[in-house]
Amino acid sequence: MPSAVAALFDAMAPTYDDLEPWYEHLYDVLHAILRESIGPAPSAGARALDAGCGTGFQSALLDALGWSTHGVDVSAGLLAVARRRLPGAALAVASVEALPYPDASFDAVVCCGSTLSFVDDPAGALVEMGRVLRPGGRLLLDCEHRPSLDLAWTLASALTGDALGYGVSPREALRALATRDRLRLPYPGYGLLWLFTRRELASLLRAAGLVPVRAWGVHGITNLLPSTLLHRADPPRALASVYRALRRVDAALRGTPPARALANSLVVLAERAHPSA
Repeated sequence: MPSAVAALFDAMAPTYDDLEPWYEHLYDVLHAILRESIGPAPSAGARALDAGCGTGFQSALLDALGWSTHGVDVSAGLLAVARRRLPGAALAVASVEALPYPDASFDAVVCCGSTLSFVDDPAGALVEMGRVLRPGGRLLLDCEHRPSLDLAWTLASALTGDALGYGVSPREALRALATRDRLRLPYPGYGLLWLFTRRELASLLRAAGLVPVRAWGVHGITNLLPSTLLHRADPPRALASVYRALRRVDAALRGTPPARALANSLVVLAERAHPSA
């Protein structure tokens, strides 16, 4: 993960926990899925890694579920906040593309907050996460997804003089719609992000010795509204009212085929294959 990404998140660190409406919903749904799919620690001393832990959202949840929690992130600024949140957690500055742990060190790994979409080498990052998982261990990750309704909003914005503020040219938007698999697209305030198809992500997971088990979609229904309108602390009252209603529907449908097909964020649970497999 390049130093530019670390600098980006270091700058965000003081306000990172002040969640905009878009991220408030994302983490509400993600954490419900984490509780459901990873769940409480199966035994005393069971170890979990929060890969790309940021300020410790998932680390705190894993800790509350009884896991012996470790976390890594490239941003020293975000980790400083995480250490205040979880003084006892083992947190380190490191990239998910080069994890500082021996093979088979963890019973569970979570990689949330679109961490995989920021790395230079997503395939290598998944190999590393698979490497540190014990056979039968579980990985929960989320990433930016394509196709999604947000790509349609990106094109609409590009064709109307960037009316919605996506900052993408018509050529970039059309190329994004035409490309079949993974692509890198800029997003305001975050730079270039990898967008993955579910098919490609499954292929990358299998190549890393991980077997996809289940998938969910977040921000499929809520993406009836452009995401750029919800990346603000205080959206207009009417917009906020519509968004609250869409959030309820989005959360209820998160595990359905339409939600997975249209989701802005794809959430996948995978399992480390046993050597005999």
